[in-house]
Amino acid sequence: MRVYLDHNATTPLRPEARKAMVAAMDIMGNPSSVHSEGRDAKSMMERARAQVAALVGCKTNQVIFNGSATEAAALAVGQRDQHGGVFASLPTEHDCLNAWSEAKLPAIINRKGALSPSGVTEMFNWVLAQADQEWQADRGPVALVAMSAANSETGILPETAQVVPSSHINAARAGSVPYSVICDITQMVGKMPVTYPDGQTPSYMILSAHKIGGPKGIGALINFTADDPVAQLRGGGQEMGRRSGTENIIGIAGFGAAAEAAQRDVEAGAWDAVAVRRNSLETAIETRAPDTIFVGQAATRLPNTTCMMTPGWKGETQVMQMDLAGFAISAGSACSSGKVKASTVLRAMGYDETEAACAIRVSLGLETTDDDIKRFADAWCNAYERHKARAA
Repeated sequence: MRVYLDHNATTPLRPEARKAMVAAMDIMGNPSSVHSEGRDAKSMMERARAQVAALVGCKTNQVIFNGSATEAAALAVGQRDQHGGVFASLPTEHDCLNAWSEAKLPAIINRKGALSPSGVTEMFNWVLAQADQEWQADRGPVALVAMSAANSETGILPETAQVVPSSHINAARAGSVPYSVICDITQMVGKMPVTYPDGQTPSYMILSAHKIGGPKGIGALINFTADDPVAQLRGGGQEMGRRSGTENIIGIAGFGAAAEAAQRDVEAGAWDAVAVRRNSLETAIETRAPDTIFVGQAATRLPNTTCMMTPGWKGETQVMQMDLAGFAISAGSACSSGKVKASTVLRAMGYDETEAACAIRVSLGLETTDDDIKRFADAWCNAYERHKARAA
């Protein structure tokens, strides 16, 4: 029986989401229509919007449904002209944000997964001051910044699990263009509470249904700003004019149900047991493979994620060997793991290309059992010992 250990790539569909999606299939109306069938569809969509809002702690009218976290990122980045400056991101961000970056900021997470320079506020003040100097003569100062609440490859959280609010990085900018922050909560949400330091929020947050047990092909942008974002997809004016195109009612219903179930799990502390299993996996591997490096092991991480590097043993080789043995793992972000290249995240943290090429990611789910962990640890360690014997 195969064991799925790639939950950071996508998660199994929750029963609650499946049930909601099946029910939505019987709703034939267009949510923009004013007749009874349309109102039924609209009601189902708004219930899901409230469920997502409850998960992330925002108002319902701040939730904008779209096709994915990638589309949500594009909508947020598309507002940079309204913010009067350049969009900048850290090299450890997901490609859905880095692909838009007009200024690459210096890496701020070191090999141990710690902030350098330390402190979220000091970090932003420092790196953005450098970016201001670099870009001032061209397009003006950096005005829009991206930062993940948790890294998808390593599971590392930047200092705390708290979302970084715009106010923290505007403290030293009196009289200048204020920063706006896009926070990618795709990996963190549904595993940990979404919290806001001092009640302050970022400008935007992005998330995706399929990372919390919902369907693929549906995501959301959370807009905390006072202004409606300018739509990137124009047409019928759906989503209150912020994202045109008839809404995916079936996907939205599944998203809402998954959000409600995920919130229950977080509040019940269900992920605590997952962290225990993750730690037991690392202990088992450390015992038989002492040269393996666990990235960010001493840092604050997601409870389910292990990123590990074994010198001399290519990550893609490990993934193939484990797949043949019945285990699904990855060599990094699912959006990029099909490309044979060293992780840009690990390179930005200070690992060289040879080290980064030997990385794999193991990400657990709520349904992962102790037996799954034991079986995987044994299979991986046996493959490791065969690799060492061949290399001797």
